[in-house]
Amino acid sequence: MTTKDVLYELRTKNGLSQDELAEKIFVTRQAVSRWENGETVPNTETLKLLSKLFGVSINTLLGSPQKLICQCCGMPLEDSIISREKDGSLNEEYCQWCYADGTYTYSSMDDLIDVCVPHMLGDNFTEEQARAYMKQMLPTLDYWKRYEELSDDGQFDAFKQKLIDEINDLHIEGMPKLDKLNALVGAYVNLEYPLPNGVKAKFLNDQTTYLGNQLEPEFGGDRCFGVLANMDFILICTYGEDGIDPELVLYKKR
Repeated sequence: MTTKDVLYELRTKNGLSQDELAEKIFVTRQAVSRWENGETVPNTETLKLLSKLFGVSINTLLGSPQKLICQCCGMPLEDSIISREKDGSLNEEYCQWCYADGTYTYSSMDDLIDVCVPHMLGDNFTEEQARAYMKQMLPTLDYWKRYEELSDDGQFDAFKQKLIDEINDLHIEGMPKLDKLNALVGAYVNLEYPLPNGVKAKFLNDQTTYLGNQLEPEFGGDRCFGVLANMDFILICTYGEDGIDPELVLYKKR
């Protein structure tokens, strides 16, 4: 698709007239009309406004001339998984698991490889091949090339360790010691459970990145412990194939 087609589709899909779109991004209706006729294209600053308004990348607005990959983990990027800055604008350099709300979530290649490898198995990769591929590929990506410049001197790791200590200090019966927290996204985790009044409570925002992990029960069994946390809360629950057990949900505000 060309830029004119993309803009027309996004505008009509969102139920906006040319006048309404123009008002939202501070241009004239005539400017919008010229874009949709293919006479001109939006300038860089207007593309940023359109990207934030419609929740799509500038790459998409321009007709997807590039194949974007996350510059931390190497994952191919689609609009639905592109990271966001604190103001909600898209950062087309990273996926939402590697860069969340203006924060880089990985400081160790080994930790990143441990998270990625299980998702690569079965795609013509054995575990050994997947690890070898990641170890060769990661150093070529911009984040790891510029790690000393981009890193936060361990501040995020210190925050994660504080969360880990708080969670372990809860001493949840049957739950093994937590060692790591990984970046998870609401839509991926999709945690909700029924309240006594029958209403299903959903704790997570689909566009927000949280820290969490899945833990096997200390003494085995067919249920798992789900751990989720951020700056405001800690959520621990047990779940299996039949979903979340509402009797075993712990929600604690930090």
